[in-house]
Amino acid sequence: MQGVVADPAVAPVTRQVSGRAAPAAVPSGPERGQPLAAAVAELPVLDASGRQVPFGALFRERRAVVVFVRHFLCYICKEYVEDLAKIPKSFLQEADVTLIVIGQSSYHHIEPFCKLTGYSHEIYVDPEREIYKKLGMKRGEEIASSGKSPHIKSNILSGSIRSLWRAVTGPLFDFQGDPAQQGGTLILGPGNNIHFIHRDRNRLDHKPINSVLQLVGVQHVYFTSRPSVIHV
Repeated sequence: MQGVVADPAVAPVTRQVSGRAAPAAVPSGPERGQPLAAAVAELPVLDASGRQVPFGALFRERRAVVVFVRHFLCYICKEYVEDLAKIPKSFLQEADVTLIVIGQSSYHHIEPFCKLTGYSHEIYVDPEREIYKKLGMKRGEEIASSGKSPHIKSNILSGSIRSLWRAVTGPLFDFQGDPAQQGGTLILGPGNNIHFIHRDRNRLDHKPINSVLQLVGVQHVYFTSRPSVIHV
């Protein structure tokens, strides 16, 4: 029988066996209900000024939707974060939820990325990808059908050309992160509680934003630029 490999990002669960504690198997699927390992919560992320903040401090006091993106030059990440930027802060405050984006570039790229996307919620970077690795975020593209994303407006050709143009016209020619690194979405907190985790299999496999907001009781957001129709 094939064994289950425990995820190092999830704190070990113990059970009593003959009067002594023994490790219990940790599910290899979504770790809902499992605590985040303290060692992962202590890993630092950097804010726009380069200040280190423990990862766990971001959701110690309240629930947080934490979105790990691929890299800041990725046009798919850019357009996804542009829609995250449209979530009213009042919606989050009503549900007592924090929205956090985490990238894997230098912290110097945070401010330009926020200006580009209009994103004004919390954002940090994990330049060494230590948290990405501990959380089991995939590196490389898995060929899988992800359906059509409501958040991606560009096709692969036009989007890739714009990403390349941003790279060559920037002050430093870099991809602002590892292009092979995939991201994911988690719902964490208060404390080191994991309520939901989705690891992207490829660049198009991000979770639709409203499906995540629904899980934390945040109002539905209309992302289309067209005015909504009100039936009376």
